[in-house]
Amino acid sequence: MADDERRARIGRNEAIFREVNERMEELNRGFAEMSDRMLHVVCECGSSTCVEQLVISIEGYEEVRGDATHFLVRPGHQMPSAEDVIAEREGYLIVRKQSGLPAQIARESDPRS
Repeated sequence: MADDERRARIGRNEAIFREVNERMEELNRGFAEMSDRMLHVVCECGSSTCVEQLVISIEGYEEVRGDATHFLVRPGHQMPSAEDVIAEREGYLIVRKQSGLPAQIARESDPRS
């Protein structure tokens, strides 16, 4: 039971950071389109104290947001008990929430659904 609670907390933390990035994306997309087409977003790891930033292309960001169970994290910030690394990019990883409770929380909290 404690493991389920921990996985749920991690999932909720990541969902909060995804929501922050969605709101930031709305604001800085215009600037990115006029300049280098890069977005500056926060790491979406499960740590409530992480404030590290990631740089990702607009296209890369949209690709990740295409699946509610995918999140952007700094290398080393992945949580193997709740997610799997599915891609490595320069400066960040794309992780997929594992089936069950982590994926359910990710889908239910998706701001794009």
